[in-house]
Amino acid sequence: MAAPPLLSHRLLFLSFPNTPAPQLAPKPASSSSSTVRAASNAPPPRDGAGPAAPSRGDRFLGSQLAAEAAARVLAPEDAERRRRRREKRKALARKPSGAACYGCGAPLQTAEEAAPGYVDPATYELKKRHHQLRTVLCGRCKLLSHGHMVTAVGGHGGYPGGKQFVSAEQLREKLSYLRHEKALIVKLVDIVDFNGSFLARVRDFAGANPIILVITKVDLLPRDTDLNCIGDWVVEAIVKKKLNVLGVHLTSSKSLVGITGVISEIQQEKKGRDVYILGSANVGKSAFISALLRTMAYKDPVAAAAQKYKPIQSAVPGTTLGPIQIDAFLGGGKLYDTPGVHLHHRQAAVIHADDLPSLAPQSRLRARCFPANDTDVGLSGNSLFWGGLVRIDVVKALPRTRLTFYGPKKLKINMVPTTEADEFYKSEVGVTLTPPSGKEKAEGWVGLQGVRELQIKYEELDRPACDIAISGLGWIAVEPLGVPSSNSDESAEEEDNESGELHLTVHVPKPVEIFVRPPLPVGKAASQWYRYQELTEEEEELRPKWHY
Repeated sequence: MAAPPLLSHRLLFLSFPNTPAPQLAPKPASSSSSTVRAASNAPPPRDGAGPAAPSRGDRFLGSQLAAEAAARVLAPEDAERRRRRREKRKALARKPSGAACYGCGAPLQTAEEAAPGYVDPATYELKKRHHQLRTVLCGRCKLLSHGHMVTAVGGHGGYPGGKQFVSAEQLREKLSYLRHEKALIVKLVDIVDFNGSFLARVRDFAGANPIILVITKVDLLPRDTDLNCIGDWVVEAIVKKKLNVLGVHLTSSKSLVGITGVISEIQQEKKGRDVYILGSANVGKSAFISALLRTMAYKDPVAAAAQKYKPIQSAVPGTTLGPIQIDAFLGGGKLYDTPGVHLHHRQAAVIHADDLPSLAPQSRLRARCFPANDTDVGLSGNSLFWGGLVRIDVVKALPRTRLTFYGPKKLKINMVPTTEADEFYKSEVGVTLTPPSGKEKAEGWVGLQGVRELQIKYEELDRPACDIAISGLGWIAVEPLGVPSSNSDESAEEEDNESGELHLTVHVPKPVEIFVRPPLPVGKAASQWYRYQELTEEEEELRPKWHY
């Protein structure tokens, strides 16, 4: 029987003749279908197909060029947004980096011995080799810690400036990046120089970041001062200045009053952000940070360790020359001490560095009244000199008008007839009238070229009419009927005139500013005449709360 033929493993393919596709019924013409037909009839792209087609890189480059062309015709708001982004990048580029002195924040350098941040080259190399540059104190800070007055800000403290100085404008530039950071700002204001140290344009530095307002040096206020009155006065002042703050704290870095309350609010509002201490020069930032670390050290081991390398404290304006980073929080975030903002209108900007300690009160302020209670001398027609820095001519006043001075004890007060005032100042400046101290400094002294005439209206005789605040020095309370009267008829006649005007002329060095403000309620009697603001519940809710 024959074997069956073997099946071939070759696959068989069947082919069918091409048949035309079935023709669909034509649809009514529309704009979209006509567009599709027009596109299908368009000539092929010039770039070709296959190997000649554009690559992904070519397509990306084309889209970028198209975007740039579109950007040239952006709407004004888009152009403004791009401009702000450029400014932010430039500002953030100024954020300091690299090794800096832990005492003043100046960048460490070994080239110029007279300049801030100088370190002996051998010390620098040794610390760098062991990664310990953050523990280095520069030569200037060592002198400051031993009481030397070494200024470093050009044009301030009686020095014209030079290569080794940092200008006040440069210090402001160093803080410009703050407005673009996500941070919590703690703004410090000196209660003794409230108006002069307030930093009215603080939002230029802080941007939209939240602010906690801290009032420093409340321990310097006269004895028996009611802090309830002070707190209400401060809140009323910042409401008038239209500054929005989270809270107001009355503090003393010396006695630690109010420091715990500040720490509590910082911890509550920080939320992982860095904390920046901001304020004008010599407002007490470094002392405040020391008090902050000392109080936090009881519960926070990180703050306890940070106490070893804390910023230097000094009476010299411009002690801090750059942001100083401090590891102070266990839960994250840094604490920064920042350079003091130098204000040209304060007394510290015009006197010599050697005289700066005389402007800083070291103990509680005491009221110095002119005329005193046991004298019958009136003020009209007389001039009062507050050291060599302030002259007040009393043009028109009531017989019992009194001026009460609050400021540094080292500045003596002298009263002479106004007709003799010019000659008295010329002969006694640098001798009896100090600062400036010494004839050498008096020869280069700018003099009292700034003059302001004041017409002070009073409506109540049982309280001061106002304060005259001298920027960087202190203030003078003006009391229409401050001196007790021994003549009952004269007293009754004055009390009949419940309102009137006092005319004073105040002389100060040219850049120094004079502020007229509501009287600061200090001393025991202030709690009797001070009046709290009458507010609705809604107004009370919107006002910032104060603590101490």
